[in-house]
Amino acid sequence: VKEVANLSLVSSACDVVSAAYASSKESHPYLRSVCDTAEKRVQSVTEATASCVQPVLATLEPHVAAASEYAAKGLDKLGEKLPLLPRPAEQILSDTKELLSSRVAEVKEAVSS
Repeated sequence: VKEVANLSLVSSACDVVSAAYASSKESHPYLRSVCDTAEKRVQSVTEATASCVQPVLATLEPHVAAASEYAAKGLDKLGEKLPLLPRPAEQILSDTKELLSSRVAEVKEAVSS
């Protein structure tokens, strides 16, 4: 999970969503109230669940480690096949806009000639 979260594309997308969430909370007082309540409830449920789940996680640790290693290898292979993953979302969007703009210009040129 940490490796996926550290990918530039995922990280920058999370940053964009987080900024939009924070901006929405600041702009709308009612939404802020609902979100704050939801955040507190999720935090308390997470804390309560963590103590109950800890013994199970300790038992499963060898299996989780093996799955993590397997997932890391799969992620490395995926990164080789998808060169977009290590790039930030903003760069991908910018490159896509440039590509589309260039294609539209080519189509305009072809139509006009």
